[in-house]
Amino acid sequence: MALRTLSQLDVQGKKVLVRCDFNVPLEDGRITDDTRITAALPTIRQILAGGGSAVLCSHLGRPKGQRTAEDSLAPVAARLSELLGQNVRLAPDCVGEDTQAMIAALAPGQALLLENTRFHDEEEANDPAFA
Repeated sequence: MALRTLSQLDVQGKKVLVRCDFNVPLEDGRITDDTRITAALPTIRQILAGGGSAVLCSHLGRPKGQRTAEDSLAPVAARLSELLGQNVRLAPDCVGEDTQAMIAALAPGQALLLENTRFHDEEEANDPAFA
């Protein structure tokens, strides 16, 4: 099977799930190095410019399946909003009805960041049902 690149895909009107590496260093809730975020920008911008919606997911830290404020991706959503020049909302979770509703409501050209996948034990356990 031949691999295709993003530039070969028609994303117009589609929602594109993008697995990102937003596991950035934080100090007192502030990002100290946004290199990993800026590295994802070309992909995100290409999806948005192509008329698609970007649904972004990542893990952060090692919360061991527990929801912790210090491991929230909220600072990443704020930084993405600055860099993209648009509001990037943070979903309350990476799964669930509320998150599904937020994804369904995305308009072309909008991005949504799902909350930390490591808030679920199944993420580090590589649970196929969770994936």
